[in-house]
Amino acid sequence: MDSFSTVIRTASHEQHVEAETSTFMSDLLGGRLGVDAYARYTEQLWFVYEALEAAAARLASDPVAGPFIQPELFRLPALERDLTHLRGADWRSGLTALPATHAYADRVRECAEQWPAGYIAHHYTRYLGDLSGGQIIRDKAERTWGFARKGDGVRFYVFEEIANPAAFKRGYRELLDAVRADDLEKQRIVSECKNAFALNTGVFRALGEEFSLSA
Repeated sequence: MDSFSTVIRTASHEQHVEAETSTFMSDLLGGRLGVDAYARYTEQLWFVYEALEAAAARLASDPVAGPFIQPELFRLPALERDLTHLRGADWRSGLTALPATHAYADRVRECAEQWPAGYIAHHYTRYLGDLSGGQIIRDKAERTWGFARKGDGVRFYVFEEIANPAAFKRGYRELLDAVRADDLEKQRIVSECKNAFALNTGVFRALGEEFSLSA
């Protein structure tokens, strides 16, 4: 029988691919969009991570979600440094969330407050994705817009406190395999994982409409 981490990965594979191959992401990584589109995307990430990390202190003692709260993963300080670089010191004054981003952040907040096991689904899809595919985005961004390697503009993708990402991801999957949930609850977590990818794809779709190449 497959481990829970394997079940999650395979069950959400289709949604994962859909998110990664969205028109906006393809155009962004293909160098067909300007740095403004990258900055706008980074702004949207701020809202999602603010929702994820605002709940962390409270969830740290939760029996289900607690083991996943690992400060070395936190992205908000790095995101804020990137936004200062991309938008200037006054970046907060121009910060706006797309409706799709609001929906995503609201769902993360809802899970954090009412359903810690569901929060794990969002935690997993975001942070493990950043440690994996996020590195491709960093590399492309550095080359496309001339950011310093692992410097301001791409710090979101740089996990300075994780020396060995492969080992960290193995440990994370072990936490998933040991999650305190029965089979029915695990099925619900898998469904929420799919929902997380769908919400993420919704943000990409909205960004794609804002930065349409055919317009």
